[in-house]
Amino acid sequence: MLRDRIRSAVPGSRLPSTRELVVEHAASPVTVQRALRTLAAEGLVETRPGVGTFVRAPRSLRAPDHGWQTGALGAPRATLPRVAGAMRVAPEGAVALHSGYPEPGLLPERLVRSALARAARGSAATTRPPAAGLADLRAWFAADLAAATPADRPAPTPADVVVVPGTQSGLTTVFRALVPAGGPLLVESPTYWGAVLAAAQAGVRPVPVTGDADGLDPGELDRALRTTGARAVYVQPTWANPTGVQWSSERSAAVLEVVRRHGAFLVEDDWAHDLGIDADPRPLAAQDDAGHVVHVRSLTKSVSPAVRVGALVARGPVRARLLADRGAESLYVSGVLQQAALEVVTDPGWTTHLRRLRPRLRERRDLLVAALREHAPAVDVAVVPTGGLHLWCRLPDGSDVGRVVAACEARGVWVAPGDEWFPTEPAAAYVRLSFTADDTSGYATAARVLQEVVADSP
Repeated sequence: MLRDRIRSAVPGSRLPSTRELVVEHAASPVTVQRALRTLAAEGLVETRPGVGTFVRAPRSLRAPDHGWQTGALGAPRATLPRVAGAMRVAPEGAVALHSGYPEPGLLPERLVRSALARAARGSAATTRPPAAGLADLRAWFAADLAAATPADRPAPTPADVVVVPGTQSGLTTVFRALVPAGGPLLVESPTYWGAVLAAAQAGVRPVPVTGDADGLDPGELDRALRTTGARAVYVQPTWANPTGVQWSSERSAAVLEVVRRHGAFLVEDDWAHDLGIDADPRPLAAQDDAGHVVHVRSLTKSVSPAVRVGALVARGPVRARLLADRGAESLYVSGVLQQAALEVVTDPGWTTHLRRLRPRLRERRDLLVAALREHAPAVDVAVVPTGGLHLWCRLPDGSDVGRVVAACEARGVWVAPGDEWFPTEPAAAYVRLSFTADDTSGYATAARVLQEVVADSP
């Protein structure tokens, strides 16, 4: 490779011309020029106009001393949890079961590319959008939730919607708006690691509340609201990340009743709304008639991770507070991304894509479940989810989760450690496995590796 040749060359020596490199490496001129630009950016070569390209001598500067910054920065305002292992990028060839994002083949790639191109050619590329978001996009989010709202409940309107640059930042906004600094925020346990991160960023204190296979326990929620004085609870009623649980209708009604009785807010993170497999989403916000539910709706997982667009739906004074926080944080969301998202979700192909996505997710889920049951009997799949992207797997008691994850990774299998989904100490040893990998042929191998590693773990 050209890089290897440069590293072994004498500093200051002249490289062959672009034409000579094209012949030598059997590459196109564009490829060679791109490679030279990359090497120049890395400091390996330098170009002298009219003279040629030369190998740059390596720098021998001593490492800078940044120790003064420790004193200048002082103690941090909040100790933020590290970003979860699910965000790491696995090397090529690994069986990647750790990621929380669908692989490109599960996304509407053609729709996204066309929508981005159209948005870039239109007025969205050069104009500032409204602070609350494009009117048509807010209308779409409102109509999408209204479609699930019974006739005897007030349907959301575009005026209730605030568009956000991804729901991760939206969660921070909601927590800041609803919970006083240092105050308690009730959360399911386990819960989405990003919510724990957002709570730390907002300076609020997550307090775990237990649940069961039907969702959050209403009795435990009532007790926690009474004993902590909390006025907000964060939940994922639709295919929770990581457990995969979808709340029953009865459980949803019971939880809402507890929230109403205490005059509290319920933050509904509807991250998997478009990822149903054997069931449909049942948003709690559709059952709300008094503004208790703040609905958080994401398009990142279903449209594209590159289109970071989501929405907050809230009624009453809280909506104004959310909009004020978003304005102070980022002024507005990129008009190009908003327009692209709108183009995708209003295209007739969007409905077709969602219809085709269901059987593809079902096939991958079932293949991974079957592989675990056949090749990893020591791993318990607590729930086979009716939607979402993940399996929540319990390891044998006493398993060292960190050691299991590291040993799997050393053998080319990447899994996400379950400890990162608990707001306090983990209740047991878990890993989260995603069935979004593009190569399902690796599922059996991954299950065998996991079984062998668990068997060897002390």
